[in-house]
Amino acid sequence: MTIPPSPTYSEPTIAIIKHFGSVSGILSGRIICANLPSERFNNQEDNDMRLLHTMLRVGNLQRSIDFYTKVLGMRLLRSSENTEYKYSLAFVGYSDESQGAVIELTYNWGVESYDMGTAFGHIALGVDNVAATCDQIRKAGGNITREAGPVKGGSTIIAFVEDPDGYKIELIENKQASQALGN
Repeated sequence: MTIPPSPTYSEPTIAIIKHFGSVSGILSGRIICANLPSERFNNQEDNDMRLLHTMLRVGNLQRSIDFYTKVLGMRLLRSSENTEYKYSLAFVGYSDESQGAVIELTYNWGVESYDMGTAFGHIALGVDNVAATCDQIRKAGGNITREAGPVKGGSTIIAFVEDPDGYKIELIENKQASQALGN
């Protein structure tokens, strides 16, 4: 276990460092990168972690709900508003949150758009037939940004769609999705 030198670590910070094994950086007393020992997660039976959701900030909540439900066929699972902090949330997905990961759409009141930056890539969805799904999305008013075809340097069939806020969504044929875009 490695604890970077500092005379000012709080007891909770030291406890976190001891729990995770080491940290590679602490900024203003806050851990910025914990290195998790891989042996903690090798046994899937003992691992109670799972992916819950991905959050996307949107400029128009209803427009985004309509896109994810009417164009991509997801269900609106739940929604809420926080009047004190002026934001609204909607959770959409193909199954209940207890069954798999979902998308959290966050609307900060009065914010109509966000800078997409260059760090976020895309969300990936498995579909039975990429070309047919592109046709359905196009007919529903969706924007196809890359037509169905093999991934560069491979044979997996993919396509890309863009949601109303500019987020990219990759479509991967289900029979090939588990191959992680292998040849």
